[in-house]
Amino acid sequence: MTEARQVARAEAFKALHDGPDPLVLVNAPDAATARIVVEAGYPAVATSSAGVAWLMGYADGENIPREEMLWMVRRIAERVDVPVTADMEAGYGIEPEAVADTVRATVEAGAVGMNIEDGAIGVPGPLLDFDLAVARIAAGRRAADELGVPAVLNARCDAFLRGGKGPEAIAEAIRRSNAYREAGADCLFVPFARDAETIGALVEGIDGPLNVLASAVSPPVPELKRLGVARVSIGGLLSLAFATLARRAAGELADTGTYGFAEGVILHPEMNALMEAD
Repeated sequence: MTEARQVARAEAFKALHDGPDPLVLVNAPDAATARIVVEAGYPAVATSSAGVAWLMGYADGENIPREEMLWMVRRIAERVDVPVTADMEAGYGIEPEAVADTVRATVEAGAVGMNIEDGAIGVPGPLLDFDLAVARIAAGRRAADELGVPAVLNARCDAFLRGGKGPEAIAEAIRRSNAYREAGADCLFVPFARDAETIGALVEGIDGPLNVLASAVSPPVPELKRLGVARVSIGGLLSLAFATLARRAAGELADTGTYGFAEGVILHPEMNALMEAD
């Protein structure tokens, strides 16, 4: 991909955060899923770090080597003609320079956006030190800017994932998100905030576009729009749906020897045509 084309994709992706409707992202674990998402009319594709890890045989949580994660990011970016944003977990390292290295590598792989978390992967307990977390986002911003690509940094605050609850977690998520925004983040991601009251408080307090992680118990997209949410993603949910179907199919074959799981599937010629399309 030429630098001019990547810059154009980055600018287009950033503009999607400012539209009248929330930017809805279907997180894809592979290139085939990404092409299906684009065919469905989505203007951008997000990767799922959990989905990619599971697809490659790893548990979620930065157990997959960065090189293997980037291989899939690159493959997806090569096979779709829309902006791609990559979930790069906690940046594959604690120090700011490690995050900068990951941002550079992700942009070089063809992505024009990425998530960076503020909880240390594999280390239970509280969030990373506040000043360190802010410095990590600032380092990522500088790295992208030095490459000349206005990549959209989606700074994730895990205040709720790391055991926070109620007003204290809301306040900490707002404090950190606003600091990340000042450090150069374009969007602020607070997963596991699921009820309308909490989401509304985050929208009110965060000075920038808010990304929420949707689940089966989340408010529907029209309600999230009313609350002021700018971006909605589904993380590993689609990959879990794939895994659930695989489990059911295997169980049906073992139990009854029937093929009910195959009803309504995309047919082989159609799938081939989708993969062969330019």
